[in-house]
Amino acid sequence: MLTKLFPFLPWFKGYGLDKFKIDFLAGLTVALVLIPQSMAYAQLAGMPSYFGLYASFLPPMVAALFGSSRQLATGPVAVVSLMTAASLEPLATAGSEGYIAYAIILALMVGIFQLSLGVLKLGVVVNFLSHPVVNGFTNAAAIIIASSQLSKMFGVYVDKSEHHYETIINVCKAAVHYTHWPTLFMGILAFAIMYGLKKVMPKVPNVLVAVAVSIVISWAMGFEHNTRVDISTIDSPEVRSQIEFFNGIINEIPVLADTRTAQSNAVDEAKKANDTILELDTVHDFNVTVVKLERLKHEAHVQREQLRAYLFSGVEQADGSLKFYFQGQEPQGVETDGRTWRVKVGNRLLDTTDLLMMGGGAVVGTVPKGLPSLSVPKIDMKVMLRLFPFAAIISLLGFMEAISIAKAMAAKTGQRLDPNQELIGQGVANILGAVGKSYPTSGSFSRSAVNLQAGAVTGLSSVFTSLAVVVVLLFFTPLLYHLPQSVLAAVIMMAVIGLVNVSGFIHAWKAQWYDGAISILSFLCTLAFAPHLDKGIMVGVTLSLMVFLYKSMRPKVPSLSRFDDNALRCSVTHGLKECEYVDLVRFEGPLFFANASYLEDQINDRMTNKKKLRDIIIVSNGINDIDASGEELLSLLIDNVRSSGVDISFSGVNESVTKVFERTHLIEKIGRDHIYPTMEQAICAVHEHAHEDDLEHQCPLSTTCKLV
Repeated sequence: MLTKLFPFLPWFKGYGLDKFKIDFLAGLTVALVLIPQSMAYAQLAGMPSYFGLYASFLPPMVAALFGSSRQLATGPVAVVSLMTAASLEPLATAGSEGYIAYAIILALMVGIFQLSLGVLKLGVVVNFLSHPVVNGFTNAAAIIIASSQLSKMFGVYVDKSEHHYETIINVCKAAVHYTHWPTLFMGILAFAIMYGLKKVMPKVPNVLVAVAVSIVISWAMGFEHNTRVDISTIDSPEVRSQIEFFNGIINEIPVLADTRTAQSNAVDEAKKANDTILELDTVHDFNVTVVKLERLKHEAHVQREQLRAYLFSGVEQADGSLKFYFQGQEPQGVETDGRTWRVKVGNRLLDTTDLLMMGGGAVVGTVPKGLPSLSVPKIDMKVMLRLFPFAAIISLLGFMEAISIAKAMAAKTGQRLDPNQELIGQGVANILGAVGKSYPTSGSFSRSAVNLQAGAVTGLSSVFTSLAVVVVLLFFTPLLYHLPQSVLAAVIMMAVIGLVNVSGFIHAWKAQWYDGAISILSFLCTLAFAPHLDKGIMVGVTLSLMVFLYKSMRPKVPSLSRFDDNALRCSVTHGLKECEYVDLVRFEGPLFFANASYLEDQINDRMTNKKKLRDIIIVSNGINDIDASGEELLSLLIDNVRSSGVDISFSGVNESVTKVFERTHLIEKIGRDHIYPTMEQAICAVHEHAHEDDLEHQCPLSTTCKLV
């Protein structure tokens, strides 16, 4: 009972100082990779970068303590981070307080869902995500993740469009108009360091080295160069009035949003009161407000794009302050500071007395010092109901990723895995992670590989990883200030390269063409529907279920004949001659309501096409189950076949099907002497009777019994 509640207790049997040292070093090594990766993945999830550290505080430790794998490294991962962003973007602006609150609630829901599945031992639910679907989704997600970082690599800013490909097109247009070259060079340098060290010195933590080098360079060259100014320093009445106009729109949006909420509540009240007239009025008012709000948001988007497109030159004044002119329109004879300046425009109100002008690259900035406060997320049932489908998908995807990694490592270590216990571990990690301000997490392939290579013996290595993150949060956050955003983008892009697996499509197609087709369609739909990634997954799952149902409704029902090696094989597949008098029919699959009539159709077709047919033997080895519809069909089939002058027998009936025959007394109708243990015995028993009057020169079924 204790080991069920505390699965980490067996770790300490025979645990000594040597194992402690190995786990400590392994945990520290993983932390060196986790810290920069987690900050990058947090931004991918639409969260401030330091929330990646919060997600690396409790989840790695808790998942290791309550899971079943001793080497699985849990924390922020690329696919789950992308799914988090896709789930929350329709609800709130990325990085806002509301968005962060929703992300924490999502982590709580994912944890509860996973824990429930684990406690109820329903880990098999993950099988609804077939391998072809996951392969297609993962490949598409890798492309989406990598392309989503292009704006940070080029140092440009664009609003997200309805479709991901539209956003990427806008990023490319913005990059043509303005690319911040120091930002791009920083990203390329990070790529070069990580790739070079991975090839030359694979044991060196390449991500950490790239981050450390770029921080030093960024600090030394003054990579970030921002200044706060009054709007009057911009020498353009047009821009100043445009900023004022933009602020007016931003002020009006929350007012209309509140009005929409009030009107939505009024609609609900009218429905409860069954007042049709009032309901029509409130619905009309609500729809009008929605249209007005969408127009305002579109206008704000247009104004943002225009303000971001303005490029200024800075001219130092006598008092040391800067005045900003459009590039190419500076007064003659004045010397600029050589920088290109832009207005920092987001979704919030622009402070006209404290306007942020950017003259350099984007960095991580201030990371709050200390541990996150521990508190239970505020429960909002409306939000939770809206997030439930996303929570379910993230739960299954995250668990599938975690268990796949754990199984791969268990194959090398010989460790026994318990999928349901792993679900419990991941669930508890996400629940307690939400208490510690974490967004959804899962098992990481790259960090788990590092953990395994470092020789981790037990899950204590993950405990040491969490403690290392704690030390960073308490003492070293100021060192992260100058980390360029493009370097974090490079870290993400480098990590997701490994997710691209073209051979997976080929392998699925070779296995079954429809599996390959499902994988390709899942890939294309995920790309097309992005950022609504759940739609791509649902298309894949629906196609998989449709194929499964089709195959279940139309199982293979071949006629068997003797092959060259005397084995009984499908006559159509191998081009074999069939016996005119005996048809050996093999039914492949359970006989139930969805396919019972199909068996009847197949038998009737054979009786119609084979005029000399005298005996039908149903090879039942593949019938592993039968329901009431299947039993009823067999009863009618026996009556119809025998009334037509053709006898019917069964071979290889298993125990569970025999019990159904016994309980329904169908066995008496069939005749116990018409049920044979093997195909060969059935052939020998019916052959003489079937060939009584009209002998074949060479019966395609004859070989193992004496024939007339």
